[in-house]
Formats: sequence, C-alpha cells, structure tokens
Amino acid sequence: MPIAQRFVAEIIGTFWLVFGGCGSAVLAAAFPNGGIGLHGVSLAFGLTVLTMAYTIGHISGCHLNPAVSVGLCVGRRFPARDVLPYIIAQLIGAIVAAWLLSVIASGQAGFDVVKSGLASNGYDAHSPGKYAMSAGFVAEAVLTFMFLLIIHGATDKRAPKGFAPIAIGLALALIHLIGIPVTNVSVNPARSTGPALMVGGWALEQLWLFWVAPLVGAILAGIVYPAISGGAEAGSD
Repeated sequence: MPIAQRFVAEIIGTFWLVFGGCGSAVLAAAFPNGGIGLHGVSLAFGLTVLTMAYTIGHISGCHLNPAVSVGLCVGRRFPARDVLPYIIAQLIGAIVAAWLLSVIASGQAGFDVVKSGLASNGYDAHSPGKYAMSAGFVAEAVLTFMFLLIIHGATDKRAPKGFAPIAIGLALALIHLIGIPVTNVSVNPARSTGPALMVGGWALEQLWLFWVAPLVGAILAGIVYPAISGGAEAGSD
C-alpha cells in the first residue's frame, strides 16, 4: 500500500485504540452502579487492537504504537524509512482521540480534565498502586518486550493464519490486567502522549518513562525473536 494510505490507516487505528481504551477508563470504569473496572478497561484495550487488526491490518499492518514500529524494524520486519511517518501518524491519532475524549467527558457537570488524569500513565504518587518509578520502568519494559514478542510470533509466516489479531488483542488485555495497578499501563508511547498533552503538569513530566521503557522492551524483542525463531527472514512479509 502507498505510504499515504498507510499513514491515514495508522491515524484511524491509533485514534480507536486511545478513544476506546482510555475512553473506557475515563467514562465507564467507575460509572455508578455499573462501572466496568479494571477487567472491563483491560478488555476494552484488547478489543480496540483486535478490531483494528482485522480492519486495517491488511493496509498498514496495524501498528498503532511507536514501540511496535520500532520493534518490528529492529527485527527486520518493517522498513526503517517508514518508522517516522508511522510514529507521526500514531501521535496524531492519539492526540485527536485524547482531545475528543476530553470534550465528551467535560460534558459531565464537575468534570475536570486535569484532576481526572484522563487515563494518563504515571508512577510514584500518580501510579494507581503508588508504585515507584523503578517498578514502573521495569513493568513497562517487560510488558512491552512480551507484547512485541507475541506480535513477532503471531505474524510469523509459519504461524497459524488469520489468528494473529486474536492473539495480539488478548495479549494487550492481559498486559492491562497485570499493569494497570503499576502505571495505568502504556506499552505505547503514543497512547501515553495524547492524554498527557491534555492533562499537562505531572503527566508531561513523567511522559519520558513511557517512551523510553516501551522502546527498550520493543528493541530487545526485535533482537530476541529472530534469534529464537531461526532468523528474521522466517517471519518477513
């Protein structure tokens, strides 16, 4: 597909991930007498990836995440020349989604974007479980590493055909079940950037971790998967 079409697909897909995943946390997680809680938010994030993978996977590969683009590039599954355009598209989609979500949420009397946090990622006082920065960094790096390992394996040419979106979506749901108490879970720098820009302050100050740790995990997965699978070529398109 031409880069322009893939660019638009990544904007739409990342928009859906942030709007659906963060939206479930902001609008529905604590809804009186019917909140979906941690389990519902985790499922929502998984469903956004699963549905988009079937919708735009054949157009752009459905990365929706700078860490995925970088990790696949390191694993020689994605051309380096397309990494930056993909990241720009992902950031656009995430920022638009976070902005629109803030507009909708502000329709509720008394809602304050800054006080709500808008599902921003954080550590120390801004961690849901008050986890330290070191714990947050390790969690984000390890969870992203496993996410990218699953993506590499599920999309390998030797893997069962047609099931990759299911494996990847379920993996993201599991990652949220594990990591929401630690950092609210990022494993995706674009997903972190959108809400952080709306909230400002502490969210922007702590944003560095949610770029660095996921990228570290993604790069390691891009090195490890070809090593254990018999080479990058085995999974290339």
